[in-house]
Amino acid sequence: MPREESEYLLDMLLAARKALSFTEGMSFADFERDERAVFSATKAIEIVGEAAAQVDRGTRQAHPDIPWRDIIAMRNRLVHAYFEINLELVWRTVCHDLPGLIDRLEPLVPPEAG
Repeated sequence: MPREESEYLLDMLLAARKALSFTEGMSFADFERDERAVFSATKAIEIVGEAAAQVDRGTRQAHPDIPWRDIIAMRNRLVHAYFEINLELVWRTVCHDLPGLIDRLEPLVPPEAG
């Protein structure tokens, strides 16, 4: 059964929130030493990107404040070049990009779902 677009937006929101929770209270030095945090945050970012790729083009165009292309490209880089992940980029994504993304996604997801 095909999924609703709102489910992909919810997936993005929840995965972004999880990435933040996996790194809460950490410095970059803590993060790069914590294999579980690295793996979990990376996987969460992959989910954000994969779900973004499933969002309809019309919805993406209606919300140009969300960097859809960059989100999807990040997912592709993490998945296809998993052997050379730049941890500083993952860290910056979690700390600097995901909070704003969460703010932009929350209005797109029904309050009871998110």
